[in-house]
Amino acid sequence: MEPLIQTIGLCKKYVNGDVVTDVLRDVDLTIEKGEFVAIMGPSGSGKSTLMHILGFLDTPTSGSYRFEGMPVEQFTDDELARIRVTKVSFVFQSFNLLPRTSVLDNVMLPLLYHPHIPALERAERARKAIEKVGLTDRIGNLSNQLSGGQQQRVAIARALVTEPEIIFADEPTGNLDSASGVAVMSTLQALHDAGHTVILVTHESETAAHASRILSIRDGKIVKDDRDFARRKADVADPSLK
Repeated sequence: MEPLIQTIGLCKKYVNGDVVTDVLRDVDLTIEKGEFVAIMGPSGSGKSTLMHILGFLDTPTSGSYRFEGMPVEQFTDDELARIRVTKVSFVFQSFNLLPRTSVLDNVMLPLLYHPHIPALERAERARKAIEKVGLTDRIGNLSNQLSGGQQQRVAIARALVTEPEIIFADEPTGNLDSASGVAVMSTLQALHDAGHTVILVTHESETAAHASRILSIRDGKIVKDDRDFARRKADVADPSLK
């Protein structure tokens, strides 16, 4: 079976006049379906750029990116648009909710652009997604009536409602207090346990600790790929597994 994601020699450069900035340099990466991967690094390391390329929001300058075994550079604009709607979803640090719109309508929004989900199914799918993040009792509230942690859980429900292959989360706890951050990460952990692939960008070790694999990126290059992180977490939880 082909990997879900595979990059070989992936590079990204930004050119401003005579100034060339190398953001990503020769990134080789393979992510299998069902993984929970955290991408860690300091500000400016290239971690968000990598996520945007993997999530089809940006394109590499050079190198290869294969999604489900297919070279991404061969996809047409229509194919890329369909993948963005059906295969991937994003959760951002800033929530990006419509402020004077109900929780239900915020979560239904991506379904308006989905090519296969009929209008009659949208509300029911949204209700199920809201239930999964534990906010059924807030379904009629306006998003600006919710706490930051609740708003982020609405954003996760909105990402989940299309039943995507991958959920990308870019600093999802960055605007939250510690208790709300734990609740949001517990929600993402539950989604991973249910079979979703989760790719998380963060600079916080406590947030990354929810993942089963941690990639460390610095100056545009992956400097460490900790695939044993999940095993060590299990050893700590149950020493008899060592």
